[in-house]
Amino acid sequence: MAKKNVAAINIGINDKDRKKIADGLSKLLADTYTLYLKTHNFHWNVTGPMFNTLHLMFEGQYNELALAVDLIAERIRALGYPAPGSYKDFAKLSSIPEADGVPAAEEMIRQLVAGQEAVTRTARSMFPAVDAAADEPTADLLTQRMQLHEKNAWMLRSLLEG
Repeated sequence: MAKKNVAAINIGINDKDRKKIADGLSKLLADTYTLYLKTHNFHWNVTGPMFNTLHLMFEGQYNELALAVDLIAERIRALGYPAPGSYKDFAKLSSIPEADGVPAAEEMIRQLVAGQEAVTRTARSMFPAVDAAADEPTADLLTQRMQLHEKNAWMLRSLLEG
């Protein structure tokens, strides 16, 4: 059977750099998906006096994360690599631990602060490779992700103060 003649990717980023960036984005995708799942879980299971506030806040955050995973996966594909898409892959790549059981509301908040900050660190860690390759589209994506996750961490953390 004849092999399809697929055009080589020529976007001004060499193969080695595209692979390194795609690998970093795969970790970001895994962190983002894991945080999405954790946030959705907490949305379903939160109880207590802050129920309504947290239920709505978590819903807004998991909806945004659901959109983000698509943007990250599509950037990986644009760089010419397959995006991870299984729980097994995500568990291997993610720096965010899954929740055990159903924690109390304040513990949910603490875990989500830690998750938001973990995604920020994963995104930030990619900048040396992204900058070296002059990969502005990925840099833009990372900057937007970091800005949002830092804001979410601040807003969640603010619920614990006072």
